[in-house]
Amino acid sequence: MKKFFTLMTLVVCLSTFTGTAFADSAVTRIKDIAKVQGVRNNQLMGYGLVVGLPGTGDSDDTLQMIQSTVSLLRSFGITVNAADMDSDNVAAVMVTATLPPFVREGDTIDVTVSSMGDADSIQGGTLLQTPLRAANGEVYAVAQGPVSTGGFVAGNGSGNKAQKNFPTVGTTPNGAIVEKTLEDDLGKNGQISLSLSQVDFTTATRITNAINAAYGGIARAANPGRIDINIPAYYRANVVGFVASIEELPVMPDNIAKVVVNERTGTIVMGGNVTVDECAITQGGLSIRVQRSQEVSQPDPFSYGSTMVTNNTEVDAKESGSSSIVMPATSNINDIIGALNAVGATPRDCISILQAMKAAGAIHAVLEII
Repeated sequence: MKKFFTLMTLVVCLSTFTGTAFADSAVTRIKDIAKVQGVRNNQLMGYGLVVGLPGTGDSDDTLQMIQSTVSLLRSFGITVNAADMDSDNVAAVMVTATLPPFVREGDTIDVTVSSMGDADSIQGGTLLQTPLRAANGEVYAVAQGPVSTGGFVAGNGSGNKAQKNFPTVGTTPNGAIVEKTLEDDLGKNGQISLSLSQVDFTTATRITNAINAAYGGIARAANPGRIDINIPAYYRANVVGFVASIEELPVMPDNIAKVVVNERTGTIVMGGNVTVDECAITQGGLSIRVQRSQEVSQPDPFSYGSTMVTNNTEVDAKESGSSSIVMPATSNINDIIGALNAVGATPRDCISILQAMKAAGAIHAVLEII
């Protein structure tokens, strides 16, 4: 009878645990788990000015705005004393953008404009010509154009103010023109390399075998995160087509057993290949309630006593009956969660129990807390 009860407990529906998800490896494309080395984005950044603001720009205390405005006017032959600057329709901003791979001169990219002073809003302003540099210091694009924030700020400085979204950060769609092309060296030496999204020996081997099965012995796993591929001679003039054909090859990726726990939200995400050793789990709770009350004591009539107020404290402690579960060594993590749900464990109780099981060495998986 006890064994029957244990089995029935394990098959309880898991739907009551809304914060838990399970995932098994499935056949997928190489394109979804690996990418070609060298095909990457590059970050660009620049410093500029946004002008034309309706009094919502930087104050006189923002020195970078004043110095930048004076330098800008001096480049146009206009000499202005920095001490005489009193303009709140200009804001100093940082401009950022992402340079996609294989772009050419004249292509346009989006930019993000962010205030770096004390401006209230940059909505409606115009970004002046701003060179955008990469990490090597070279200019790859130049940005200019109207700024759109998608928000607003209204009110006065006395505290009556309404704000929507972030009016100090905006975008300029297609606001930057690419001025320099990155070198396109894809397959120039007759070889390309694939980088795995998740480094894994088994997955790298399976990808290598899938490519070799389709094109012969052209692929070699240099390490668990990189696969080197020799481009066949008949594909040397069509490297893009060769990469596209490789990306469509099916493969079953492999992952390490992992349980990811988010203590802030009570969420548990785990792989279906997580297994456990035989263990016993006891779950119970102690509830303590403290109540305070006041009583008034009245003296007898015609006596010389006085009215007294007394404070009474009542402590009530209740301990719910603990529930014990014995899990066999053939159980997996799905069985454990289902059994814990059956005895009324909350998501946070399950998180604590999983941490204790990991500390006891009963779970064969990586427990990651985020």
